[in-house]
Amino acid sequence: MVLLAVGFACAAYLYLTLPDVRVLRTQNPSTTAFIELRHRQAIDKGEPPRRVQRWVNYGRISPHLKRAVIVTEDAAFWDHGGVDFQQLKESMEVNLERMEFARGASTLTQQLAKNLYLSPSKNPIRKIREILIARRLEAELTKQRILELYLNVIEWGDGIYGAEAAARTYFGKSAADLGPQVEAPGRAREPG
Repeated sequence: MVLLAVGFACAAYLYLTLPDVRVLRTQNPSTTAFIELRHRQAIDKGEPPRRVQRWVNYGRISPHLKRAVIVTEDAAFWDHGGVDFQQLKESMEVNLERMEFARGASTLTQQLAKNLYLSPSKNPIRKIREILIARRLEAELTKQRILELYLNVIEWGDGIYGAEAAARTYFGKSAADLGPQVEAPGRAREPG
């Protein structure tokens, strides 16, 4: 009975301490847990923190880039409710078989939850919080808004956050102008 009460108290605490994601309907986050983590890591190394970020709305990001991100990160993005339970099951089986965290199964929504509010640690409590936040994001936001947030806050290189900053840094053009094939400035195109 005591064990059940402790379990319920822990579950209630986890649920009640989750962030309120409703503000993301209309407000863009000014920072994320990952941006703050990278800032602290740079300071700890005695280096100046680097943050290159330029927010752009969903319509100003190339459909080619959106499609490429979904295909590589979460092919089932439009079909799940924030968690791909089949991928999660397969990942857990592999991890249990190898007795290590060898395979992840985070959806794009889970990656957004982790980046906005959590840490990169690989512990089960963090993973549970990630899943709960992802479910909240899916309940409160449209898929388009989730993808817009993701494309604007994810780190695309050392201190480069968001598709616009990445496109300008790596390709010298805006995220809206990215085509199906892009080349970095000054690079010769491979034949074929």
